[in-house]
Amino acid sequence: MMSGVAEVRTGRTVVGSVCVALDGRTPGPGGDLDADWAVPHVLSDAARELREQLSGSATTVLVGGEDYEGLREAWQPLAEDSADGSAAAAADLRDRAFARWLDEVEKIVVSPSLTEPGWRNAWVLGVSPTQVTNQLRRQRGGDVLVLGGALVRGLLAVDALDRLAVLWCPEVLGSGERLFDDGLPRSRWSLVSSAVSDTGAVATVYDRER
Repeated sequence: MMSGVAEVRTGRTVVGSVCVALDGRTPGPGGDLDADWAVPHVLSDAARELREQLSGSATTVLVGGEDYEGLREAWQPLAEDSADGSAAAAADLRDRAFARWLDEVEKIVVSPSLTEPGWRNAWVLGVSPTQVTNQLRRQRGGDVLVLGGALVRGLLAVDALDRLAVLWCPEVLGSGERLFDDGLPRSRWSLVSSAVSDTGAVATVYDRER
């Protein structure tokens, strides 16, 4: 549990990035790996530009175990050398660039059960996300990019995010975990940027006002 761990503030910026449906849900009814609804919006120009912006200043990726499995499955093949007929060969160059960045960047997986991350530059830690962010804030480096609804939701609950990048998707899922659930601490955010995609999704970035 993340409660009881004081949040440390230093120079590194902790950025949460997540896709959210119109009804506020991050995964679909099938749980954390139910994300097919988001794929067209994630591959839109506005989302690609947002990923380029976020990856340009981040030197560490923080992700939960189940979200990590989906992340690896989606992006690891695109980082490989392309060959005719391969996923990498057919991919948009911007997606391949992000996949290569993900392949090279430091990846910290918060999971009590995962033992082998199966991706280079990836480490598994069995401690709370707040403990990890506290440790990372004490270290030198660029932004810490937090990926996945479960981890972003947990860090919002302890007011541990400095920036929030949300891709609002024009979908109604009907069930699944909500990003902004009851019980979150009150906080104020300022809009930094927004862009509308050709799919109708809106890519937004907010900074926490303290």
